[in-house]
Amino acid sequence: MPQGGPASPLTDAQRREAGALMRVNHVGEICAQALYTAQAASTRDPVLQKKLLQAAEEETDHLAWTQARIEALGTHRSRLNPFWYAGAFGLGLLAGRLGDPWSLGFVAETERQVEAHLDGHLSRLPEGDTASRAVVEQMKADEARHAEWAEQSGAALLPGPAKALMRLAARVMTTVAHRI
Repeated sequence: MPQGGPASPLTDAQRREAGALMRVNHVGEICAQALYTAQAASTRDPVLQKKLLQAAEEETDHLAWTQARIEALGTHRSRLNPFWYAGAFGLGLLAGRLGDPWSLGFVAETERQVEAHLDGHLSRLPEGDTASRAVVEQMKADEARHAEWAEQSGAALLPGPAKALMRLAARVMTTVAHRI
């Protein structure tokens, strides 16, 4: 797990907010695993399938890191995790069925949106929570690498309405997961 520098003590309010942000990130990693697994199952290209499964494996690391931070911050995982996984798996199957260029476009756009989301979390995490900040920074770097890989592998550029719909779905997920 990525390690931050020396941590400062957190107030109860800071600990609760950091915990809620890490819960949202944990849900994001559950969704990423579901998306990549479904997309890997949908492709007929064995090289692409292998790369998607490798990306899912990296998301497993992220899942463990966010789980560890949730526990350290004394909060809970989202109670809706099975719902998040099922929904993301369905979206991954749909993206995969549209064909590899569109599936890769979905990966690229998802990861670009996740990068922006993680930037927002870095601005909201308490400065003293160096452990959570280190996890989020490493996740952001990994997600950027996934987006670059998808783009270099022939990702189709998604139309504006699809991107907007993805942002709306992400906003609903992050708002609900922040609390539940």
